[in-house]
Amino acid sequence: MAELPAGKGALEGRVGIVTGGGKGLGRAFARHLAAAGAAVVVNNRNRTVDADGRGPADHVAGEIAAAGGLAVADTHDVLDDGAGEAMVGLAMEEFGRLDFLVTAAAISRPELFHKTTMQRFEEILAVNVVGTARIAHACMQHLRAQESGRIVLVASGAGLHGEPGSAAYAASKGAVVALGRTLAAEGVRRGVLTNVLLPYATTQMTQAMPDPWREALQPDLVAPVVTALVDPASSLNGQVVVTAGGGLEQRAKETKSASAARQGGARAWNERAGHMAGCGHRIGVGGPRGVRAPLTSR
Repeated sequence: MAELPAGKGALEGRVGIVTGGGKGLGRAFARHLAAAGAAVVVNNRNRTVDADGRGPADHVAGEIAAAGGLAVADTHDVLDDGAGEAMVGLAMEEFGRLDFLVTAAAISRPELFHKTTMQRFEEILAVNVVGTARIAHACMQHLRAQESGRIVLVASGAGLHGEPGSAAYAASKGAVVALGRTLAAEGVRRGVLTNVLLPYATTQMTQAMPDPWREALQPDLVAPVVTALVDPASSLNGQVVVTAGGGLEQRAKETKSASAARQGGARAWNERAGHMAGCGHRIGVGGPRGVRAPLTSR
């Protein structure tokens, strides 16, 4: 078992799982979490490997180790039977604890709804919804038992507003938003806080984005928001946080439950988000400068 370092990083001594951590946003999340002191289980299925048999998760874990951090690779597909339990077990075996989960594994195959097949539609729902739920289920059981933990489910603005040409993806991400809000309500009394992240960033799924937007929406710019949300000092729960280019905002919930937006209005939310509930992570509030067109999130 690796010995967790004692230091001054915001997440020193903490351990988490990042699904889809081998590429794009997941890679940015894993690297930033490790830089903040966390030990990370980097999950990514091996669709391709290099000449040495190493896949995306292996490479990111290696990058983290080369930078002085702690990480271990996991190559389960999120739909594999027992994948969630295996990831929890790996965290416990390698680092002796588990404190947070970030679900970034997802797929998208842009296609008009009337031209797709139900098989292709269901494949996207399976990975993005069932895969997310399988890993969250295993982690929630563990975190509830220890009465502490943080979960961040990565969704998309498409799940709130729809997205022409991506019906399955939009439907799946809408389900992830609903799942996250439900987990937040169920876990809060046991110390497990869950939030949903809607990132606008350049990934494999947004290759057609024009250059000015690609520069403004690098994945590394939204990674600090994830680190802030899994910080044990953060008290945010049940929020849908939209983030892009280092800025963020909260999507007000149409429910009777208290939300940050109702606790003093927009100014209170901005102050709270800027400091991420007092946990020391200062993040600018607002969108990326120079971007003035409708965007599609991850």
